[in-house]
Amino acid sequence: MARIAGIDLPKQKRGAIGLTYIYGIGRSRALEILQAAGVNPDTKVEEWSDDEQARIRQWINEHVKVEGALRSEVQLSIKRLVDISSWRGQRHRSGLPVRGQRTRTNSRTRKGKRKTVANKKKATK
Repeated sequence: MARIAGIDLPKQKRGAIGLTYIYGIGRSRALEILQAAGVNPDTKVEEWSDDEQARIRQWINEHVKVEGALRSEVQLSIKRLVDISSWRGQRHRSGLPVRGQRTRTNSRTRKGKRKTVANKKKATK
């Protein structure tokens, strides 16, 4: 089993896909890493030799910020925006979409489950 950056990679996946299970590594970065380490992207993770795993691990440690370090950097960036009270920081604080999406409809992921507000009763004559 390949364990890179504290993550157990799935054995049955191709190398290019398996690396994407690490936070901070997508498809293009995975291909870049495998090319730099000299590993065929179509090789399954379980077929990697110890030498190949070591080269991949070393390249990731030297060139890419992943997992805990990346998560903490993102959180610090968001905290900085909230602290300086920028528009994006205010949106983060209120739990609303940050990048200009409409909120009259949609944006349920950020706003959470609907909170129904009842209409006022009409007065009878």
